[in-house]
Amino acid sequence: MDANSLAMPMSDPNAWATAMNNLGMAPMSMTGQPIMSDFDPSLGMMTGIAPMNPMMPGLGIVPPPVSQDMPIVKEIIHCKSCTLFPPNPNLPPPATRERPPGCKTVFVGGLPENATEQLIVEVFEQCGSIIAIRKSKKNFCHIRFAEEHTVDKALFLSGYRIRLGSSTDKKDTGRLHVDFAQARDDLYEWECRQRMLAREERHRRRIEEDRLRPPSPPPIVHFSEHECSQLGEKLKDDSKFAEAVRVLLTWVERGEVNRRNANNIYSMIQSSNSHIRRLMNEKAAHEKEMEEAKEKFKNALAGILVQFEQIVSVFHAASKQKAWDHFSKAQRKNLDMWRKQAEEIRNIHNEELMGIRREEEMEMSDDDMEDAPESKDSDDSGPLAQVEALKEENDSLRCQLDAYRNEVELLKQEQGKAQPQHSEEDTTRQQQLSFLQQALQGMQKQLLKLREDLKQRETELEKNSEEKQQLESQIQSLKDRIQAFPTSHALPVRIISTFLHVHPFGASIEYICSYLQRLDTKTECIYCFLQHRTHTHTLKVWRSACHSNVLLSKQPLSRQKELAV
Repeated sequence: MDANSLAMPMSDPNAWATAMNNLGMAPMSMTGQPIMSDFDPSLGMMTGIAPMNPMMPGLGIVPPPVSQDMPIVKEIIHCKSCTLFPPNPNLPPPATRERPPGCKTVFVGGLPENATEQLIVEVFEQCGSIIAIRKSKKNFCHIRFAEEHTVDKALFLSGYRIRLGSSTDKKDTGRLHVDFAQARDDLYEWECRQRMLAREERHRRRIEEDRLRPPSPPPIVHFSEHECSQLGEKLKDDSKFAEAVRVLLTWVERGEVNRRNANNIYSMIQSSNSHIRRLMNEKAAHEKEMEEAKEKFKNALAGILVQFEQIVSVFHAASKQKAWDHFSKAQRKNLDMWRKQAEEIRNIHNEELMGIRREEEMEMSDDDMEDAPESKDSDDSGPLAQVEALKEENDSLRCQLDAYRNEVELLKQEQGKAQPQHSEEDTTRQQQLSFLQQALQGMQKQLLKLREDLKQRETELEKNSEEKQQLESQIQSLKDRIQAFPTSHALPVRIISTFLHVHPFGASIEYICSYLQRLDTKTECIYCFLQHRTHTHTLKVWRSACHSNVLLSKQPLSRQKELAV
């Protein structure tokens, strides 16, 4: 490139256009738009445009943000003692490091060897005010700006070739490389600013919380006779009762009750208790209003449903052939669409009304269950509860069966009143009817099964009650026998039970009698006891054995042994 053409002053517009044309670029303004729309690159002049200096006041080096589709075109920058030539636009942008937080300092490398601090100020002062410059002997320096956004403007100069005056000496030329620099001063100022912002945020949050916080309740006064008399009057007033009872509760919890004011506290508690009846009456009144509102809503919904039915019947009447043939195609389409919408809304309201009725039936069944008396016998509570549950399920299934029957009847009536328009509607209605019939059959089967289960449970209950009566009669008879048992037989019973406990494999009556004879007991008493408890034939045998034992006892000891053998 000719040095004379590059060194031409900016006051000559033809030279400016020629210089940009030599670089292979159309003359562009600072915003990236062409300076003159009728510019011809073959011409060596640009007429009809005032001279424009990119370094004039009000124009910065960095262009304003443009769209990403439009490429950024860098221009030649002329300074007093140097000239900056833009890099090749086809080359990739220069690499930069990650930007440190609060960066205000940039690294500038590739300076000419003859560059001075005054030259650096002249080039970079147009980006923004400079605080300090630290220049090195090795053709680089660090520049600290006053504001952060000026760093972006300085980075825009990265890649520019700088030339001092019109000299072509190597020491007077260089390629600038501008990058972010990490400085402790910048980091410290950024941390201070972040802490200040955090303090301001906490202050704003605290003010907002204080504004949204509910007001604190007023302090409760301490007990005194004057306050006690005023509180008694407030307790009698319905509008001030809530505030007064809170004060009374605080006094009692504080322990301000003593012998002198116990009567006053008692009277205030009594007046508080008198409000229970009023509150119950208010609750009953609100419940009554709620029931009336529910009934009113149900009646209104039923009226709306009747009107929907009338509208749907109007659409069905209009769909008959007598009237349907007189409508146009667009009108038929609208009528069909309106009819479907009306039917959908009608079905939704019908389901809502059925749901309200089901809830009422469930509430009535719950009330009946609460009113039913509980069973006295704990043994019979399980089967009875199961029977009650089966009855409730039977009732609910019956209600569902009635609802299905009503729907089937409605469908049949609609089918009888209005003739179907299309075969698709016929198939859908037939499918609905078949589904409902299947559901009815299933419900009937379930009802039959539930009835059979009820009958079986009832028979089981009757059997259980009969068995219970038999057991009670047996227990009563045993109790009577125990009471009628004579006390004189208690001793032989204890002796025989002890003897049998020692002989777990049992013993004959003769052996038992011989054992009893050895003891120091009365033979007649034992005989009477066995006569009362044993068989007649066994008694005869035992009587003879007993007599022989008596005779044996009168013989000498040696004779007794021989006879025993």
